[in-house]
Amino acid sequence: MRGRRSSLAIALLAGALGAALVLLATSRKWAEGTAAVAQGSLPQSANGDDITGLPGALAVVGLAALVAVFAVRRLGRVVVSALLALCGAGVVVSSALGASDKAALEEKASKVSGLTHSPIHDVAYTPWPWVAAAGGVLLLLAGVLALGYGRHWPAMSGRYERAGTTGRARTRRGGPAPDPDRPEELWKALDRGEDPTEAPERQEAERGA
Repeated sequence: MRGRRSSLAIALLAGALGAALVLLATSRKWAEGTAAVAQGSLPQSANGDDITGLPGALAVVGLAALVAVFAVRRLGRVVVSALLALCGAGVVVSSALGASDKAALEEKASKVSGLTHSPIHDVAYTPWPWVAAAGGVLLLLAGVLALGYGRHWPAMSGRYERAGTTGRARTRRGGPAPDPDRPEELWKALDRGEDPTEAPERQEAERGA
């Protein structure tokens, strides 16, 4: 039981932290360089989303899958857990590939210079792609824990909501007629769509009709 609770806590923490790291990292600068133009040179930079939008998209899907794990059961939970793990692996791979990609810088350089294939010089990369990759590892860990221990985790249930709804319906059908000397009961009857001035026998007859 302790192991199951620990796996649940670790998966939730790893998944939430991993998605947050990926979304943060993809909004930061991943690469920078210098574009040669007629007037000299202009510095250019590219964020993670400019280089590849895949890690950020996978992080959002992975976070949704982490929540959905508790809304499904049995085979559905296995499928969602596998999706969570795949999202983490996809973030790791796409972030690693984007750590040395300069296509976005070259595209920006082409727009600045007006040339189709404008060269970019002095390219440098930041550690943010690897921060995104670390977030992907955390998402992958959450998915693996969900696959291994998810069958023991609790699931959302509509049992209490259904019971409450049934109880309210039963009260409406079989409840006593409102007391005209108590204004709060008259207001409750109006909220239920009943006419508090009608006799109880007539109200029952209308319900039966």
